[in-house]
Amino acid sequence: MITRQAHRCGWLARTLLLAGLTGWLLLNPSFQGALGTAFAAGEMSQDQLDQRIHDYILAHPEVLVQALQSLDERQREAEAAQAKQVLKARADDIFRDKQSPIGGNADGNVTLVEFFDYNCPYCRVMAPIMDQAVAGDPQLKIVYKEFPILGPDSLFAAKAALAAERQGKYQEFHKALYASRTRVTEAVVLRIAGEAGLDVERMKSDMQQPDIQALIDRNTELAQALKITGTPGFVVGDQIFPGATDLETMKKLIRQARAGK
Repeated sequence: MITRQAHRCGWLARTLLLAGLTGWLLLNPSFQGALGTAFAAGEMSQDQLDQRIHDYILAHPEVLVQALQSLDERQREAEAAQAKQVLKARADDIFRDKQSPIGGNADGNVTLVEFFDYNCPYCRVMAPIMDQAVAGDPQLKIVYKEFPILGPDSLFAAKAALAAERQGKYQEFHKALYASRTRVTEAVVLRIAGEAGLDVERMKSDMQQPDIQALIDRNTELAQALKITGTPGFVVGDQIFPGATDLETMKKLIRQARAGK
């Protein structure tokens, strides 16, 4: 059953789409030409304009695709600009949060931030690439942002990793979770914790501490503010880039960030 609210949302979406399409058409040279001097002189009513748009779309249905692509591009540009503003305003939260685990050189001159989920297959692909980037760049600092978006198992793993940090074993545990090559369930997490030499009972107790959940909540809010909606997501310098990439691209982004200092 379609609710009244759904009807209102659908009406609003159609209204906004029509408004955007109208604006796009008014800037389209071929449409302007079709209107001729009547529209330019303000001699056309709104109903006449709507009918002209209707007729034009029927005659040129390809403009719908072009308009939607143009609107999508403008939206992406607006979101990217907004994310860059957040990046500048919240640099301390992103690059210098004292509760976020770090890797590489803690005093490095470039910081690479990763938002990730242990059950994300693309994050698993990136794990050895991150290791190679650190191994090849002694001035690279990594900031790990636990971002468990793939269900309860991921949340359990993220809390366990942050608890492992309190025993000085975050890096070892982090790598072991990715090396497991299986879905990271609660049972897998506890098994790997034992194999990594963690005090498992202490880890389970630390996982319940409110500041661990608070850190994950902050990471989630920060990712949303940066328009990072999936994993992995990376921030380096003034650049935000989603998804997995190759080592050479990552090195290029790091070089650009270093050059921009």
